[in-house]
Amino acid sequence: MTDRRRINGPAAGTAPPLFIRSLPSDTSPKRSRDEADLRRIFLKTGLTPSASGSAYLEIEQPLAPPTKDPSFNISPSSLKLTCTVHGPRPLPRSAPFTPNILLSTHVKFAPFATRGRLGYLRDSSERDLAVHLEAALRGAIMGDRWPKSGVEIVVTILEGEVDDWCHRTPSHSDDALEAPAASSMMSILSGCINVASAAIIDAGLDCIDIVAGGVAAIVSKTFVPGESGHDLQVILDPCFSEHREVLTSCVVGYLQSRDEITELWMSGGIPSLSEVLSDNQNGVIPLIDSAVQAAIAARHVLVEAIKEPAEYRLAQQKLMS
Repeated sequence: MTDRRRINGPAAGTAPPLFIRSLPSDTSPKRSRDEADLRRIFLKTGLTPSASGSAYLEIEQPLAPPTKDPSFNISPSSLKLTCTVHGPRPLPRSAPFTPNILLSTHVKFAPFATRGRLGYLRDSSERDLAVHLEAALRGAIMGDRWPKSGVEIVVTILEGEVDDWCHRTPSHSDDALEAPAASSMMSILSGCINVASAAIIDAGLDCIDIVAGGVAAIVSKTFVPGESGHDLQVILDPCFSEHREVLTSCVVGYLQSRDEITELWMSGGIPSLSEVLSDNQNGVIPLIDSAVQAAIAARHVLVEAIKEPAEYRLAQQKLMS
């Protein structure tokens, strides 16, 4: 009879894990798309019946080159997001009167979203994403339709594109290591805008237009430690694990029918942009235009994802009538 108070070890022998000191130089994924090509997007609405509206978004995973050791294969992370919309619901009687709807956004990384396990409490980066997401959505929702009401938008990041670990080799400087981690938030915010926009439409909230998110970046084709500004190019929908050096990144929330930008977030070395494209024009405007083009391309996916359940609902109403 076994003693239940004793934790028995495994029956067979075990071997201690072996860790490598650094990753091989050929394990980082390489960009195989053109500069203006976007990764494939999967978007589906109506996945959470208990919520007023919901959506799920997944972006294509980058391909990693095969390694010399077949037993050691690195799988780069992709972007997987879920969004639920709760409301509009009346505010408590103790709340002051508001002529417009009270919009609250929450963005949270799942504990298993990155390579390193995260905590359950929101940190500063998640609060920043929530603030930028609220600014992007507020310009699209007709808030005067629901006075003294509130709506809550919750975005959960199931898997985030935080692959800066693959750049941690001894030949790279510390400045280059921090760039992918900071710039990956731009791609995450773009996905949050798209999945939240689809969930809002699924909830039946009146909107001016479909707000779409797009991201563009200026990257260096060849990385030279301690130097920057070599073989620079502007790309759409960057996957920051595919590039050694990211100089500048920009994300926008765009309303195509009104040609308006509801949200603009840019990070990086803005003074160096004028040397990238031409000597006669400022580099900030072309970078924003590239992000807008990425948003327009993502809007086509939003329209198709929203059109399918809408057509199904109309068909069901005709059958019932």
